[in-house]
Amino acid sequence: MTPVLVCIASLGIAAPAVAQLDTGPSLSLEGATDERRRGLSWSDGEPVVRAVAAIPVTQELAVEATAVSLWGSSRHGGAGAVVDVQASYARQLGGWRLSADATYRLFPGASGQDYVELGTVAGFLIGPATIELFARYAPRQRAIGGDNLYLGMAPSFGIPGTPLTLSGHVGRSSGAVNDPFRARRLRPDGHYWDHGLALDYRKGRWLAGVRYANSSIDRAAADHAGATVIGRVGIEF
Repeated sequence: MTPVLVCIASLGIAAPAVAQLDTGPSLSLEGATDERRRGLSWSDGEPVVRAVAAIPVTQELAVEATAVSLWGSSRHGGAGAVVDVQASYARQLGGWRLSADATYRLFPGASGQDYVELGTVAGFLIGPATIELFARYAPRQRAIGGDNLYLGMAPSFGIPGTPLTLSGHVGRSSGAVNDPFRARRLRPDGHYWDHGLALDYRKGRWLAGVRYANSSIDRAAADHAGATVIGRVGIEF
């Protein structure tokens, strides 16, 4: 394994954030000690490099592309990377920020692994704190052996007078199964819960953080699904 140059994983990996309004084009480069999504490692517990490019189309519509190295993920058919291409729409309604998105997940280096997922987030700001309720749904597709529904909530709190943000999440994955073998890809233990806590530091263009992640998945059902601590560091342009 080639060592990563920079090391991550923030809450955004586990739970979707409300789409930002009134922002310009952006690019970020990050690294992580693991690529953990919904309690499951997508990189077989190995470090990853991540690049994110976001382009606003209008004040409310944006397009984002995220590429993450997976180094031959056993969970995703030996894929060398995952590329998420997402279009999102966001509105501010009083104290609420509402967003909806569609994401196409591509897995270069693997055959028959790509799938589509839809999502929505409702976030409410209370002083330095935000509470988000989210839902993500992957319609029935052969690549995932059925459909997949992920529901949860994610609170965050900016610590006054510091560049630190404390956040957490809890979510539940469920869905129908057509092909048990393929369904194990996203739900190796059937319906399950995952949760996490994160502490993030951001100053200027630099960001760093540490995250705890865990799930209710039985250890015998999947590798790299138990409790772990993930570190990150990156830069934004």
